[in-house]
Amino acid sequence: MRAAVLVFPGSNCDRDLAVAFRQAGFDTQMVWHKDTDLPEGLDIVGVPGGFSYGDYLRCGAIAAQSPIMRAVAGFAERGGHVLGICNGFQVLCETRLLPGVLMRNAGLKFTCRMQPLTVATTDSPFTNAYKPGQEIALPVAHHDGNYQIDDAGLARLQAEDRIAFAYEGNPNGSVAHIAGVLSENRRVLGLMPHPERAVDAAHGNTDGGVLFASLAAALVAA
Repeated sequence: MRAAVLVFPGSNCDRDLAVAFRQAGFDTQMVWHKDTDLPEGLDIVGVPGGFSYGDYLRCGAIAAQSPIMRAVAGFAERGGHVLGICNGFQVLCETRLLPGVLMRNAGLKFTCRMQPLTVATTDSPFTNAYKPGQEIALPVAHHDGNYQIDDAGLARLQAEDRIAFAYEGNPNGSVAHIAGVLSENRRVLGLMPHPERAVDAAHGNTDGGVLFASLAAALVAA
């Protein structure tokens, strides 16, 4: 299994994400944002958290225009798996690989804490190792994690079972407590919490490691 982790100016979780992939058995390569092509034979691309380009224009907006994101869009369109975490989720929404938008937290403050979540669906390569409705906890660290989508878009996400994770409580004002969503083909996942920061007992729990193990098992079984 092969993974690539993108690196933008301002990325601060790229190495953490690479460690999580490697721990799950992936041969992992870092890819610079100015590259125009992805490595051959990839199974998944990880778009990490951080503050790409300092969030100077709008979170993820500048990174979405990086040359490598055109290659990522093509990879996703061909059925490749993509995982966007925190700023990576924002980038995927800016590139329209996922619906909706991430806005300023409702409380207008940076939120950094261990956050209880509910696994809203297990029908995806990323979540099928969890139990339906399982309660887990993952770290959150964001200022612009308030997920919003119009009523029609929300109804579609709900009808198609594409809400992957939901907050218990609501740390940022997200509509319907949404913490993560899936693409139509269920192979692209974006979420604000950081599973890569919960893959080792030293992190406090290993709830995030289940996501990476789930993906690895799904790819092996495919």
